[in-house]
Amino acid sequence: MTQERRPIIAANWKMHKTHLEAIQAVQKLSYLLEKEDAERAEVVVCPPFTALRAVQTLIDADKLPYGLGAQNVHPEDHGAFTGEISAPMLAALKVRYVIVGHSERRQLFGEDDLFVNKKARAVFANGMTPIVCVGETLDEREAGGTESKVAQQIRRAFDNVAPEHAAKAVIAYEPIWAIGTGRNAEPADAGQVVALIRATLAERYDAALAQGVRVQYGGSVKPGNIRDFMAHPEIDGALVGGASLDAEEFALIVKYR
Repeated sequence: MTQERRPIIAANWKMHKTHLEAIQAVQKLSYLLEKEDAERAEVVVCPPFTALRAVQTLIDADKLPYGLGAQNVHPEDHGAFTGEISAPMLAALKVRYVIVGHSERRQLFGEDDLFVNKKARAVFANGMTPIVCVGETLDEREAGGTESKVAQQIRRAFDNVAPEHAAKAVIAYEPIWAIGTGRNAEPADAGQVVALIRATLAERYDAALAQGVRVQYGGSVKPGNIRDFMAHPEIDGALVGGASLDAEEFALIVKYR
C-alpha cells in the first residue's frame, strides 16, 4: 500500500441485523474505535437497505467518522422494478459507497458483467463510489483461469467509465472459493491478483490512475489474518463479511496494527 492510498475497511453485513440491531452495532463500534483508528483507515458500514436510514441518522447525529455503504443497487433511476432500490434513493440517504458485482449477486441472482457495469455507472452518475467486486471460482482457480477471469471482469466493469470516475473507484478482489468458507488466499497470491487488476486498469486508462485506485481483499478476513494482508504493498484494505457482524471482531480488524 502506498502512502497515497488510504486503507479502506468495509463491513458487509449481508442479510443480517434489523435497524435496531444495526444501531446497537454501530454504537458499540464507536466505543471500540478511537478517533485515530478511523483517521488511519477509512471505515465503511454496509447494512441492509432497511437499516440505511437508521445508521445514517446515527452517523450524522453522533458525528461518527464512518462512511455509509449500500450492498446493492438497481441501474435504473426509477421505473416499474418492484422491490428494487435506485442510486438516487441511496444518494438521498447520504450513502457514499455501493457494493456492485458481489459474487453472491452474480452466483445467486444471475448478475452478469454487463449488469454490473450498468450498476457501477449508475453509482458514479449519482455522486457515489462503487466497490466493484471481482473474483474467481475454485474450478477456475484450479484450471489456471484466475488471471483471465479477473481481467475480463475489470475490463467489462469499467467499460464506458470516464477516467475521472474510474480514479475514484474501489475494487474488491474476493476469490469466490474463500467467501464464508473459512479459507483465504495467501497474501502473496492475493497481492499478485491485485497487481493484475492494476495492470488491467493501466491498459484501459494509465499507470498513474491504476496506482491511485484502492483495491481491497475480501474472503474470510479475520482479526487473525488481516495484518498479513495489509502488510502486502498492493492491498489497501478489506471487504469484511462474517467477521464484521461482531463489533469487537470488526474493531480488531480496523485496528490491525
